[in-house]
Order: sequence, then structure tokens, then C-alpha cells
Amino acid sequence: MSKRIALVSLVVADYDEAIEFYTQKFGFELIEDTAQPGKRWVVVAPRGDGGCHLLLAKAKNAAERSAIGNQTGGRVFLFLETDDFDKDYQEYLAAGIKVVRPKKVEEYGKVAVFEDIYGNMWDLIERPGS
Repeated sequence: MSKRIALVSLVVADYDEAIEFYTQKFGFELIEDTAQPGKRWVVVAPRGDGGCHLLLAKAKNAAERSAIGNQTGGRVFLFLETDDFDKDYQEYLAAGIKVVRPKKVEEYGKVAVFEDIYGNMWDLIERPGS
């Protein structure tokens, strides 16, 4: 039996602003937006990926609200691999996404760190030979 991580929950302040950010600025696809009692089941993912998806989970209490933007204690939270770093990097800059650490080349590939709408840090990375 094989296993994979299908979803990662990302605590957000508002469903619609999160959907707009991830689809319009990050270029993700809205996979699902289903109303449920007292909440919505909202899933986004990189276009054409087929890998792990993000479940956008609206914070419902003070403890969850305090985790928005800091789910990893200030470390990079998610790693977005690309096969066209330069194109994606320029698109993110043009979209006004905040750069935390500008692009550089490491032995493991091209990498830059961006912040999402809530302050979560993301690595954008292209591995050698991608």
C-alpha cells in the first residue's frame, strides 16, 4: 500500500481573501470550495502538479487566529518546486509578493524566499536538471 500527504492545512483569516491571493498572485488552481455547516472546505494547489494540496482552514478561535502566518514559528513553511524559476520569480515580483530573501544559486538549486498574504514563508526552488 502506498501513502502520500494529500493535504496540508493552512490557517487563514478569511476564505475569499486567501482564495484570491493563492489563485491570482501565486497562480494556484481552486480545486474545491464546498460549504459545510459553519465552515467551507477550500482546497487550492499549484496548477498541473498532482501533488500535495492546501486546505485553507479559516481560524475559528483565538488560538487558531494566533497561528495565522506563524504555523512554523518563523521558519520557512512550504517549499514550492518549479521547473522555471526565473519565470515564476518574475511573476511573483510583478504580483507584488513580498521577497524575504532574494534569489540565489545554491548547490541544491535556485532558491528565493517569499511571504504569502499572512506572512508564512515559502521557498521557491528549482533543482538542478529540472
